[in-house]
Amino acid sequence: MGLTNRRRQNGLAGLGLLLLVLAGCAGVPRIPLGEDLAGEARRAQRPLAGAGGPARGSAGNRISLLSEGPEMLETLFAAMEGARDHVNLEFYILENVRVRGRSLEDLLTEKLRSGVAVNLIVDGYGSHRAGHAFLERLRREGARVLVFHPVSGGTILRIDLLNERDHRKILVVDGKVGFVGGINLYPVYQNHWEPGAVRRRDFHHVLWNDLVARIEGPAVAELQRLFFATWSTQNGPPVEPKAYFPKIAKAGSEWVRVIGSGPKGNRPLFYIELLEAIHAARWKIDLCTGSFVPTRQMVEELVRAAGRGVAVRLVLPSALYHPEVEIAGSADYGDLLRAGVRIWEMPKEVLHAKLALIDEGWTAVGSSNLDERSVLFNQEVDAIVRGEKTSSTAEAIMEDEIARCREVPLREWRRRDVLERASEFFASFWRGLM
Repeated sequence: MGLTNRRRQNGLAGLGLLLLVLAGCAGVPRIPLGEDLAGEARRAQRPLAGAGGPARGSAGNRISLLSEGPEMLETLFAAMEGARDHVNLEFYILENVRVRGRSLEDLLTEKLRSGVAVNLIVDGYGSHRAGHAFLERLRREGARVLVFHPVSGGTILRIDLLNERDHRKILVVDGKVGFVGGINLYPVYQNHWEPGAVRRRDFHHVLWNDLVARIEGPAVAELQRLFFATWSTQNGPPVEPKAYFPKIAKAGSEWVRVIGSGPKGNRPLFYIELLEAIHAARWKIDLCTGSFVPTRQMVEELVRAAGRGVAVRLVLPSALYHPEVEIAGSADYGDLLRAGVRIWEMPKEVLHAKLALIDEGWTAVGSSNLDERSVLFNQEVDAIVRGEKTSSTAEAIMEDEIARCREVPLREWRRRDVLERASEFFASFWRGLM
């Protein structure tokens, strides 16, 4: 590695630390929730009333949930290969990944030369490894590229631009098929034996556990609107005129609401939606997340839910990926376990999936983690699905996740050593920075 590259990586690492420090400058808003009913009144309450009402979404969608890394990349590539009009990509991390020996650059170049429009939004920090040359080659082929809050000397004094990141993962093809979830276009999801795969020290040897939803139907238009809203507010270059909003027929029976959250206006929309759903839950709450540094109100609502007899299960990452983050989150284990919440940790895989199942037929898949950064600073995208088919598939995925995890019992938690307790104590001062 050359001296210039080393300095660049050290500088970006320093910037990452700076961003975390800046994160502590804001507080998580307290969300007013509905009346806390009990007994017969709660049982009679309309399930999941409030922000998730049917008027806020669209019916007639078909959802497919994908949870295997190589399968997810192959499905994304297949969708882009089938494009006839346009391909829109918005990813926190977008690199020149390969599937079956074919690179993303080769695929998009072929599409551009065949007359398909390609528009890309990449985060300036998350996608710094994509390389200027890679994006420039796509630009020369005709792709429109927008870098969200680029990291440069000219922006170093703009605290708001440095701290706010585009953490979304969106792919829309021909305005008819959309994808949303936790997966990035990132080499760690490739098969280890993939021809031409880049070998790096960023957990490529470890299985990455993630989830993505493939959407067909009217909800795709909402993903498209969200993409172009970011393009507009960030002053993206003029796009090629294409059929970005074709008439979309119903493709299935699922109701979907696409939620775009962001720091502007202090509106953590998905966080509000999830809190309301937890507050109204009557039977079960299953949550899986790639980062667990929950807000105080989230912990309180989970404790209250368990106290009223709701079965609450959490699938969380171990200290494999970001140990300092997981230590900060584990500081809340005591309150949760004592209330009856069951917690599992994934010890041998990098857990990156974001999944929520509440009561019957309510499922959420997207980019939002259960951490304060997702609430305060990131642009996020999540899809809430109402439908038994998606719920059934999500339940099977959740059970598979639990089978690959290790449960954390309260008795074991109480016996943790002094060093662990001290780490949690000091991490509690930094949890707002995670």
